[in-house]
Amino acid sequence: MSFSKHPLENILAIVGPTASGKSTLSFELAKSAKLCGMSVEIISMDSALVYKGMDIGTAKPSLEAQALIPHHGLNIREPWQSYSAAQFAKDAIQWASEIKSRGHVPIIVGGTMLYWRALVQGLTDLPATSPEIRVKIAQEASEIGWDAMYEKLQNIDPQTASRLPAGDTQRVSRALEIYTMTGTPMSEFLALQPYSESRDDASFANNLVSLEPEDRGWLHERIRMRFMHMLDQGFLDEVQLLLNHPNIKPELPSMRAVGYRQAISYFNHEITYKDFVEAGLAASRQLGKRQLTWLRAMPSRHVIDPGSKDFLPQAINACLQHLQMFR
Repeated sequence: MSFSKHPLENILAIVGPTASGKSTLSFELAKSAKLCGMSVEIISMDSALVYKGMDIGTAKPSLEAQALIPHHGLNIREPWQSYSAAQFAKDAIQWASEIKSRGHVPIIVGGTMLYWRALVQGLTDLPATSPEIRVKIAQEASEIGWDAMYEKLQNIDPQTASRLPAGDTQRVSRALEIYTMTGTPMSEFLALQPYSESRDDASFANNLVSLEPEDRGWLHERIRMRFMHMLDQGFLDEVQLLLNHPNIKPELPSMRAVGYRQAISYFNHEITYKDFVEAGLAASRQLGKRQLTWLRAMPSRHVIDPGSKDFLPQAINACLQHLQMFR
Protein backbone atom coordinates (compact mmCIF):
# COMPACT_ATOMS: atom_id res chain seq x y z
CA MET A 1 0.00 0.00 0.00
CA SER A 2 1.39 3.41 -0.95
CA PHE A 3 0.43 6.83 0.33
CA SER A 4 1.18 10.35 -0.73
CA LYS A 5 3.65 12.25 1.38
CA HIS A 6 2.15 13.78 4.50
CA PRO A 7 3.06 17.45 5.08
CA LEU A 8 4.20 16.71 8.66
CA GLU A 9 6.24 13.56 8.04
CA ASN A 10 9.50 15.25 9.00
CA ILE A 11 8.42 16.92 12.21
CA LEU A 12 9.34 15.80 15.71
CA ALA A 13 6.58 15.20 18.28
CA ILE A 14 7.20 14.97 22.02
CA VAL A 15 4.37 13.00 23.58
CA GLY A 16 3.58 11.31 26.88
CA PRO A 17 1.05 11.08 29.70
CA THR A 18 0.09 14.03 31.87
CA ALA A 19 2.81 15.29 34.24
CA SER A 20 5.54 13.25 32.53
CA GLY A 21 7.74 16.28 31.79
CA LYS A 22 6.87 17.13 28.18
CA SER A 23 6.84 20.90 28.71
CA THR A 24 10.12 20.93 30.59
CA LEU A 25 11.79 18.81 27.92
CA SER A 26 10.50 20.97 25.08
CA PHE A 27 11.62 24.16 26.83
CA GLU A 28 15.15 22.85 27.45
CA LEU A 29 15.29 21.33 23.98
CA ALA A 30 14.46 24.68 22.39
CA LYS A 31 17.36 26.29 24.28
CA SER A 32 19.76 23.52 23.25
CA ALA A 33 18.57 23.63 19.65
CA LYS A 34 19.33 27.35 19.54
CA LEU A 35 22.95 26.59 20.39
CA CYS A 36 22.95 24.30 17.34
CA GLY A 37 21.65 27.07 15.10
CA MET A 38 17.99 26.03 15.15
CA SER A 39 15.11 28.28 16.21
CA VAL A 40 12.27 26.16 17.59
CA GLU A 41 8.56 26.96 17.68
CA ILE A 42 6.14 24.70 19.55
CA ILE A 43 2.78 23.43 18.33
CA SER A 44 0.69 22.48 21.35
CA MET A 45 -1.18 19.18 20.97
CA ASP A 46 -3.39 19.51 24.03
CA SER A 47 -7.18 19.76 23.93
CA ALA A 48 -7.38 21.87 27.11
CA LEU A 49 -4.65 24.41 26.36
CA VAL A 50 -6.69 25.86 23.50
CA TYR A 51 -9.02 27.61 25.97
CA LYS A 52 -8.53 31.13 27.26
CA GLY A 53 -8.70 31.62 31.01
CA MET A 54 -7.88 28.00 31.74
CA ASP A 55 -4.26 28.40 32.74
CA ILE A 56 -3.63 26.91 36.16
CA GLY A 57 -5.74 23.77 35.82
CA THR A 58 -4.25 22.92 32.43
CA ALA A 59 -0.63 23.56 33.47
CA LYS A 60 -0.34 25.98 30.57
CA PRO A 61 3.27 26.97 29.76
CA SER A 62 4.37 29.98 31.77
CA LEU A 63 4.37 33.46 30.27
CA GLU A 64 8.17 33.31 30.50
CA ALA A 65 8.27 30.14 28.41
CA GLN A 66 5.82 31.60 25.90
CA ALA A 67 7.93 34.78 25.64
CA LEU A 68 11.14 32.84 25.01
CA ILE A 69 9.67 30.23 22.64
CA PRO A 70 6.76 30.89 20.27
CA HIS A 71 3.82 28.60 21.03
CA HIS A 72 0.91 27.78 18.73
CA GLY A 73 -2.43 26.33 19.84
CA LEU A 74 -2.70 28.19 23.14
CA ASN A 75 -5.64 30.47 23.98
CA ILE A 76 -7.29 30.16 20.57
CA ARG A 77 -10.83 29.47 21.80
CA GLU A 78 -13.14 30.83 24.47
CA PRO A 79 -14.14 28.10 26.95
CA TRP A 80 -17.68 28.04 25.53
CA GLN A 81 -16.47 27.53 21.97
CA SER A 82 -15.81 24.18 20.32
CA TYR A 83 -12.52 22.79 19.03
CA SER A 84 -12.05 19.39 17.43
CA ALA A 85 -9.31 16.94 16.53
CA ALA A 86 -10.05 17.55 12.86
CA GLN A 87 -9.61 21.31 13.34
CA PHE A 88 -6.34 20.70 15.15
CA ALA A 89 -5.04 18.67 12.21
CA LYS A 90 -5.82 21.55 9.83
CA ASP A 91 -4.33 24.14 12.17
CA ALA A 92 -1.18 22.14 12.87
CA ILE A 93 -0.42 21.77 9.17
CA GLN A 94 -0.89 25.51 8.66
CA TRP A 95 1.22 26.43 11.70
CA ALA A 96 4.00 24.08 10.65
CA SER A 97 4.03 25.54 7.16
CA GLU A 98 4.25 29.08 8.52
CA ILE A 99 7.01 28.13 10.98
CA LYS A 100 9.06 26.51 8.23
CA SER A 101 8.57 29.54 5.99
CA ARG A 102 10.36 31.57 8.68
CA GLY A 103 13.26 29.14 8.61
CA HIS A 104 12.36 27.83 12.06
CA VAL A 105 11.79 24.30 13.35
CA PRO A 106 8.29 23.19 14.43
CA ILE A 107 7.96 20.67 17.28
CA ILE A 108 4.64 19.17 18.31
CA VAL A 109 4.27 18.77 22.08
CA GLY A 110 1.33 17.25 23.94
CA GLY A 111 -0.61 14.26 25.13
CA THR A 112 -3.95 14.43 23.32
CA MET A 113 -3.33 11.38 21.18
CA LEU A 114 -6.66 11.63 19.36
CA TYR A 115 -5.23 14.82 17.88
CA TRP A 116 -2.16 12.89 16.75
CA ARG A 117 -4.34 10.26 15.12
CA ALA A 118 -6.32 12.96 13.34
CA LEU A 119 -3.08 14.53 12.14
CA VAL A 120 -1.51 11.29 10.93
CA GLN A 121 -4.51 9.34 9.72
CA GLY A 122 -7.35 11.78 9.37
CA LEU A 123 -10.71 11.10 11.00
CA THR A 124 -14.08 10.21 9.68
CA ASP A 125 -16.26 13.29 9.85
CA LEU A 126 -18.61 12.66 12.76
CA PRO A 127 -22.00 14.33 12.76
CA ALA A 128 -22.24 17.63 14.57
CA THR A 129 -24.65 17.66 17.47
CA SER A 130 -26.73 20.52 18.76
CA PRO A 131 -26.34 22.28 22.10
CA GLU A 132 -29.90 21.20 22.91
CA ILE A 133 -28.95 17.52 22.65
CA ARG A 134 -25.82 18.06 24.75
CA VAL A 135 -27.92 19.70 27.44
CA LYS A 136 -30.45 16.86 27.25
CA ILE A 137 -27.71 14.24 27.74
CA ALA A 138 -26.18 16.23 30.61
CA GLN A 139 -29.57 16.57 32.31
CA GLU A 140 -30.25 12.85 31.99
CA ALA A 141 -26.81 12.11 33.44
CA SER A 142 -27.51 14.38 36.41
CA GLU A 143 -30.71 12.43 37.08
CA ILE A 144 -29.52 8.83 36.70
CA GLY A 145 -25.72 9.16 36.99
CA TRP A 146 -22.88 8.53 34.53
CA ASP A 147 -22.64 4.84 35.42
CA ALA A 148 -26.17 4.39 34.13
CA MET A 149 -25.36 6.50 31.05
CA TYR A 150 -22.35 4.28 30.37
CA GLU A 151 -24.59 1.21 30.67
CA LYS A 152 -26.95 2.85 28.19
CA LEU A 153 -24.06 3.30 25.77
CA GLN A 154 -23.10 -0.35 26.23
CA ASN A 155 -26.58 -1.32 25.06
CA ILE A 156 -26.65 1.17 22.18
CA ASP A 157 -23.06 0.91 20.94
CA PRO A 158 -21.11 -1.86 22.73
CA GLN A 159 -18.10 -1.44 20.41
CA THR A 160 -17.62 2.22 21.36
CA ALA A 161 -18.32 1.51 25.03
CA SER A 162 -15.66 -1.21 25.09
CA ARG A 163 -12.90 1.28 24.25
CA LEU A 164 -14.07 4.03 26.62
CA PRO A 165 -13.58 3.98 30.39
CA ALA A 166 -16.85 4.48 32.25
CA GLY A 167 -15.39 7.62 33.81
CA ASP A 168 -14.66 9.29 30.47
CA THR A 169 -17.89 11.23 30.61
CA GLN A 170 -16.98 13.61 27.80
CA ARG A 171 -16.61 10.86 25.19
CA VAL A 172 -19.48 8.80 26.60
CA SER A 173 -21.64 11.88 26.19
CA ARG A 174 -20.38 12.49 22.66
CA ALA A 175 -21.23 8.92 21.63
CA LEU A 176 -24.71 9.21 23.13
CA GLU A 177 -25.21 12.60 21.46
CA ILE A 178 -24.37 11.14 18.04
CA TYR A 179 -26.77 8.25 18.51
CA THR A 180 -29.54 10.55 19.76
CA MET A 181 -29.05 12.87 16.78
CA THR A 182 -28.70 10.23 14.04
CA GLY A 183 -29.94 6.89 15.35
CA THR A 184 -26.60 5.44 14.21
CA PRO A 185 -23.87 4.28 16.64
CA MET A 186 -20.57 6.18 16.59
CA SER A 187 -18.72 2.92 15.83
CA GLU A 188 -20.48 2.69 12.47
CA PHE A 189 -19.28 6.15 11.48
CA LEU A 190 -15.73 5.36 12.60
CA ALA A 191 -15.76 2.07 10.70
CA LEU A 192 -15.96 4.04 7.47
CA GLN A 193 -12.31 5.07 7.92
CA PRO A 194 -10.44 2.59 10.12
CA TYR A 195 -7.09 3.39 11.67
CA SER A 196 -4.23 2.31 9.41
CA GLU A 197 -1.12 1.24 11.29
CA SER A 198 0.75 0.76 8.01
CA ARG A 199 0.40 4.46 7.19
CA ASP A 200 1.54 5.39 10.68
CA ASP A 201 4.56 3.10 10.57
CA ALA A 202 5.60 4.01 7.05
CA SER A 203 5.28 7.77 7.22
CA PHE A 204 5.91 8.61 10.87
CA ALA A 205 8.37 5.94 11.99
CA ASN A 206 10.82 8.44 13.50
CA ASN A 207 8.56 11.24 14.67
CA LEU A 208 7.51 10.32 18.18
CA VAL A 209 9.68 10.76 21.25
CA SER A 210 7.48 9.28 23.94
CA LEU A 211 7.99 9.86 27.67
CA GLU A 212 6.77 6.67 29.33
CA PRO A 213 7.72 6.06 32.98
CA GLU A 214 8.43 2.45 33.89
CA ASP A 215 7.43 3.13 37.49
CA ARG A 216 3.72 4.00 37.60
CA GLY A 217 4.18 5.20 41.20
CA TRP A 218 6.65 7.83 39.97
CA LEU A 219 4.01 9.23 37.60
CA HIS A 220 1.33 9.16 40.28
CA GLU A 221 3.55 11.15 42.63
CA ARG A 222 4.27 13.68 39.87
CA ILE A 223 0.54 14.00 39.28
CA ARG A 224 -0.09 14.53 42.98
CA MET A 225 2.62 17.18 43.31
CA ARG A 226 1.40 19.06 40.27
CA PHE A 227 -2.24 18.98 41.34
CA MET A 228 -1.38 20.27 44.81
CA HIS A 229 0.77 22.99 43.23
CA MET A 230 -2.21 24.02 41.10
CA LEU A 231 -4.31 24.37 44.22
CA ASP A 232 -1.62 26.52 45.83
CA GLN A 233 -1.55 28.71 42.70
CA GLY A 234 -5.29 29.41 42.97
CA PHE A 235 -6.92 26.78 40.76
CA LEU A 236 -10.27 27.01 42.56
CA ASP A 237 -10.29 30.78 42.13
CA GLU A 238 -9.70 30.24 38.41
CA VAL A 239 -12.66 27.86 38.17
CA GLN A 240 -14.90 30.21 40.15
CA LEU A 241 -14.01 33.10 37.82
CA LEU A 242 -14.91 30.95 34.83
CA LEU A 243 -18.23 29.91 36.36
CA ASN A 244 -19.12 33.57 36.92
CA HIS A 245 -19.25 34.09 33.15
CA PRO A 246 -22.81 33.79 31.76
CA ASN A 247 -21.65 31.67 28.81
CA ILE A 248 -20.02 29.01 30.97
CA LYS A 249 -22.11 25.89 31.58
CA PRO A 250 -20.93 22.75 33.41
CA GLU A 251 -21.77 20.54 30.42
CA LEU A 252 -19.33 22.34 28.09
CA PRO A 253 -16.40 20.19 26.90
CA SER A 254 -13.96 22.67 28.44
CA MET A 255 -15.60 22.37 31.85
CA ARG A 256 -15.44 18.58 31.69
CA ALA A 257 -11.65 18.69 31.55
CA VAL A 258 -9.81 16.87 34.32
CA GLY A 259 -9.86 18.92 37.52
CA TYR A 260 -12.46 21.41 36.32
CA ARG A 261 -15.27 18.87 36.37
CA GLN A 262 -14.40 17.86 39.94
CA ALA A 263 -14.08 21.50 41.03
CA ILE A 264 -17.57 22.24 39.71
CA SER A 265 -18.93 19.33 41.76
CA TYR A 266 -17.26 20.86 44.80
CA PHE A 267 -18.75 24.30 44.14
CA ASN A 268 -22.17 22.68 43.68
CA HIS A 269 -21.80 21.14 47.17
CA GLU A 270 -21.98 17.65 45.68
CA ILE A 271 -18.67 16.63 47.26
CA THR A 272 -16.44 17.84 50.08
CA TYR A 273 -13.08 19.55 49.55
CA LYS A 274 -11.30 16.33 50.50
CA ASP A 275 -13.40 14.37 48.01
CA PHE A 276 -12.68 17.00 45.36
CA VAL A 277 -8.92 16.58 45.80
CA GLU A 278 -9.18 12.80 45.73
CA ALA A 279 -11.46 12.87 42.68
CA GLY A 280 -9.16 15.29 40.84
CA LEU A 281 -6.14 13.10 41.51
CA ALA A 282 -8.01 9.95 40.48
CA ALA A 283 -9.18 11.57 37.23
CA SER A 284 -5.63 12.71 36.48
CA ARG A 285 -4.28 9.19 37.05
CA GLN A 286 -7.00 7.77 34.80
CA LEU A 287 -6.08 10.28 32.10
CA GLY A 288 -2.42 9.23 32.34
CA LYS A 289 -3.41 5.59 32.04
CA ARG A 290 -5.48 6.25 28.92
CA GLN A 291 -2.65 8.21 27.34
CA LEU A 292 -0.18 5.39 28.00
CA THR A 293 -2.62 2.92 26.44
CA TRP A 294 -2.73 5.06 23.28
CA LEU A 295 1.04 5.32 23.16
CA ARG A 296 1.77 1.65 23.71
CA ALA A 297 -0.42 0.83 20.72
CA MET A 298 2.03 2.80 18.56
CA PRO A 299 5.14 0.70 17.89
CA SER A 300 6.87 3.45 15.93
CA ARG A 301 8.13 5.62 18.76
CA HIS A 302 11.34 6.37 20.63
CA VAL A 303 10.55 5.56 24.28
CA ILE A 304 12.36 7.39 27.09
CA ASP A 305 11.73 6.88 30.79
CA PRO A 306 11.31 10.34 32.37
CA GLY A 307 11.89 8.82 35.80
CA SER A 308 15.31 7.50 34.90
CA LYS A 309 18.64 8.96 36.00
CA ASP A 310 19.95 11.73 33.71
CA PHE A 311 16.63 11.72 31.85
CA LEU A 312 16.77 15.32 30.65
CA PRO A 313 20.20 15.34 28.95
CA GLN A 314 19.50 11.95 27.40
CA ALA A 315 16.12 13.08 26.09
CA ILE A 316 17.54 16.34 24.73
CA ASN A 317 20.27 14.46 22.87
CA ALA A 318 17.74 12.02 21.42
CA CYS A 319 15.49 14.85 20.27
CA LEU A 320 18.40 16.76 18.74
CA GLN A 321 19.32 13.67 16.74
CA HIS A 322 15.78 13.51 15.40
CA LEU A 323 15.85 17.21 14.49
CA GLN A 324 19.17 16.84 12.70
CA MET A 325 17.75 13.91 10.75
CA PHE A 326 14.76 15.95 9.66
CA ARG A 327 16.81 18.98 8.53
